Amino acid sequence: MRICRFDRNRIGLVVGGQIRDVTAVLSQLPAQRYPFPTHDVFIDALPGLKEALEREAASASPIDLDSVALLSPIANPGKLVAAPVNYASHIAEATADAATFPKEQLRRIQETGLFLKASSSMCGASEGIRLALPDRRTDHEIELAVVIGKTASKVASSDAMSHVAGYCIGLDITLRGTEERSIRKSCDTYSVLGPWLTTPDEIADVGQLDLDLSVNGEPRQRANTRDLVLSVPQLIVFASSFYTLHPGDVIFTGTPSGVGLIRSGDTVNATITGLGQLVVKVS
Repeated sequence: MRICRFDRNRIGLVVGGQIRDVTAVLSQLPAQRYPFPTHDVFIDALPGLKEALEREAASASPIDLDSVALLSPIANPGKLVAAPVNYASHIAEATADAATFPKEQLRRIQETGLFLKASSSMCGASEGIRLALPDRRTDHEIELAVVIGKTASKVASSDAMSHVAGYCIGLDITLRGTEERSIRKSCDTYSVLGPWLTTPDEIADVGQLDLDLSVNGEPRQRANTRDLVLSVPQLIVFASSFYTLHPGDVIFTGTPSGVGLIRSGDTVNATITGLGQLVVKVS
């Protein structure tokens, strides 16, 4: 199942390259009042909504994908968790460029740990990337994004994947400088998710997915998730050993080599096997 959020917070299923509007299913979500939940209630309820989503989709008229504005498929994540230096190729690339990547940022991920990006930095493909400080270098980083589907705390490796609601293409946009990662990667629009949420049943092996990113048609990044230092289940175990993960939380799993500069006017095109294509304008 491929679930998108589009236009003014409508929900759709992507079927055969078209969207079927299933927004009516949101009426089945529980009513909320202050204090509101700090997780994504739609993602939390998703397992019980599958039949209703399919039923609504079967009777809905198809909508052309090109005619809608795709938003982030996750509307209300409690936190965005990110994995630094999680591909050996990126570690080698960063080590060779000391001017851009300070030495203290290049410890093994097991030593560095994870970091958090502000949830306010999240956006969808249609919103584009807005350069926060155009006079400073800003880079693209393609990543597999893992969306948590149920509460996870101190998860065992054997149970890690049962906590996954689905996957998206993620762009971890990065302002270069001396500040901590969390601030340089938390500018508005610097966490792009999309084009939709793909549920785990659509992905045969999350450890064998090709990642490709180009800018203005120029190939920049190419890798496979088999090259991750910490795999998806290992990242879930690692993250949940420090803090509780909630439905709608997103784990950015790290970027491979090929990280490069983006400028206003550029078009970033990112694909991951089975997850679609994310096309984003830079301004």
